[in-house]
Amino acid sequence: MSVTQSVPNQLREITVAHSPDSDDAFMFYGLATNKIRTPGLRFTHTLCDIETLNRMALDGNGTYDVSAISFHAYPYIQEKYALLSSGGSVGDGYGPMIVSPRALTLDEVKTKVIAVPGKLTTAYLALKLFAPHIETEVVPFDQIIPQILEGKYEAGLIIHEGQLSYGQSGLQKILDCGKWWRDMTGLPLPLGGNAIRRDLGPELMRSVGQALKESIEYALANRDEALEYAMQFARDLDRSTANQFVGMYVNDRTVDYGDDGKEAVRRLLDMGFRAGIIPHQAKVEFV
Repeated sequence: MSVTQSVPNQLREITVAHSPDSDDAFMFYGLATNKIRTPGLRFTHTLCDIETLNRMALDGNGTYDVSAISFHAYPYIQEKYALLSSGGSVGDGYGPMIVSPRALTLDEVKTKVIAVPGKLTTAYLALKLFAPHIETEVVPFDQIIPQILEGKYEAGLIIHEGQLSYGQSGLQKILDCGKWWRDMTGLPLPLGGNAIRRDLGPELMRSVGQALKESIEYALANRDEALEYAMQFARDLDRSTANQFVGMYVNDRTVDYGDDGKEAVRRLLDMGFRAGIIPHQAKVEFV
């Protein structure tokens, strides 16, 4: 789904892609509704699931000027993209979860085939750090819970709103990757961020980054109206639960990662490289 703002054609177009999720919609609210304007620029928005965006960012031409990506994908695109300092989704003691219809020990779950939302997602990277030899199969993120319930998988790795709604389906949490990561490192788990094409040049990259930061700040300062806009992407969550989910992933860390947030990005990708999960050593650079 694409949402294009009606702005005079002489403005420089900046193409932005992000997930059709309530948290991303909330943070981009100011830009998508022209509450935030940047002289000389117009922003066009494309909504697409995160694993598809990861794959599109790998495209040689760089499909979008700004794209939401999983941090796991960054080392693969780092020559073409840098990371913006705002717009991150960070789990502070919480994150993607392994769920199952029945109680499983951590040793038991390591013997199962796990449905995962994509092999470039940070959820997958965290899972492989937890259990390097675990078997996985890729399933669209919104089909993981239904396919567990159908008996196709004994366990699955869930992201997005599923982290709050899995219990309604009778599933049990086996592992919270964000808590596991914090217990191991003392750091938050950085899940996704916004990458910007380097060939835009330093000045334009900074202007776009500032616009995104202002959009997030506007949404946080005008929470009710931003949440109302985000509800159309909340995938059947009620307003209270959607507000809870947005609060988990759009907060002060979304405005700025903070020193520990940036350190967590570097630590996560370095561990992935040392474990042989990521073939390229990450050169993390924030605009």
